[in-house]
Amino acid sequence: MSKEKNIPDSTKYETFTQEEYMIMKDALLRPIEKTGMAGKIWIAFLTLVFLAGAVAYYLQETMGKSVTTGLSDYTMWGVYISNFLFLVALSLSSVFMSAILKLTHFEWYRPLSRIADVISLSSITMAGICIMISMGRPDRLHYLIIHGRIQSPIVWDIIVVATYFVACVLVLFIALIPSLSTCKNHLKNLPKWQLKMYDILSFGWEGTSEQWEILKKVVLILTVLVIPLGIALRTVSAWLFSTTLRPEWDSTNFGAYFVSGSALLTVAVMIITVFAFRKIYRLKPYLTNMHFDKMGQAMVLFGLIYAYFNINEYLVPAYKMSGLHANHLLNLFVGEDALFYWSVVFFGIAVPCILPMFKKLRKPFPLTITAVAVLIAGWFKFYLIVIPGLSHPLLPIQDVPASWSHYTPSLIEMIIVAATIAGTMLLVTLFSKFFPIISVWEVAEGRLEGKKEIINYK
Repeated sequence: MSKEKNIPDSTKYETFTQEEYMIMKDALLRPIEKTGMAGKIWIAFLTLVFLAGAVAYYLQETMGKSVTTGLSDYTMWGVYISNFLFLVALSLSSVFMSAILKLTHFEWYRPLSRIADVISLSSITMAGICIMISMGRPDRLHYLIIHGRIQSPIVWDIIVVATYFVACVLVLFIALIPSLSTCKNHLKNLPKWQLKMYDILSFGWEGTSEQWEILKKVVLILTVLVIPLGIALRTVSAWLFSTTLRPEWDSTNFGAYFVSGSALLTVAVMIITVFAFRKIYRLKPYLTNMHFDKMGQAMVLFGLIYAYFNINEYLVPAYKMSGLHANHLLNLFVGEDALFYWSVVFFGIAVPCILPMFKKLRKPFPLTITAVAVLIAGWFKFYLIVIPGLSHPLLPIQDVPASWSHYTPSLIEMIIVAATIAGTMLLVTLFSKFFPIISVWEVAEGRLEGKKEIINYK
């Protein structure tokens, strides 16, 4: 263990002593030192699901989508695009549960910040893979760059996904540098290659006043940039639909509608992830009931905003019930998809708006159950946006199979979708086994009296 230099006088900072700092550091680094049998089984399970998805994708591309999927001339996107929208929504965790809280000086963000950033990077990585999966000729993916037309919303989406991915990498890595130095100096019972990795990635970090000043300026700039990038990402994803000549998607509300829904889903996925890390890694002193209480309040706020945009999206067209929208709306409200639709509305909108209003239901366990319901309903919400919107052709087609008017995902499709979800969880899990899932320096800085800098803490 390296020698601690110039630790602030404990008499001056009575709220945070050197001993308390070392205890905190040991607790936050403990998950890196040892992986139990349950952790190994979990990682193996996620890896197997991801590999199964790779095999399913190989079969899809070699045998053809017409054979291996439920896609048709009517429903040419299916669950792949629904899943893409879902993962893009989760990738906004860095915006709503990290960047905005930092800039508005809500100090309770500190233990949550890195968790949100990891979820964002993992989700946007898998979202990018979903784009390739949904393409008919992935070998021609580079044509989008070489011959892409800037007028196309597809090209906009590729650009903004790539840009946001780079931003997520930078936001996560820059703030991670002090923790890499801490891992290098504090963890000695690890493989040499892992310690060498920490040494290389820390770029000679020594914790000087100048380094801290530069780090904080860069983190602030990236924090400011990631907010408009994240909102642009979600808005452009919505424009893929609203700029398409289909009455079901003919809406100027889609951008705000998607952003508000993403905000709600980011809170839900954060609650679930924080609950899991708190329980498995024994981080209760740092991921406290207060954090769940705050996230529960955020769930109500974002749920109400999302409900407002849902009213705009469905009630106004339903009031007019024009010929272009009538079939679609009647199908959702009282038709074939009515039970499905109202179940999603109940669990995805009513539940998060009402249940967390009660303080007892903002406790960790009941709030996590609520978050699971919201997250599942959120996935199916995107399914309802994509699939019914494709069920009716732009022009009547004669002599088509009756099955074309109904879409059922094939086993291959569901395995691939499951693989992308498992891949997201696998990336988050592996990160937590190599790097501190809670930022040591940010939590330490937050606990210092007067929010003093921890310039020489290592």
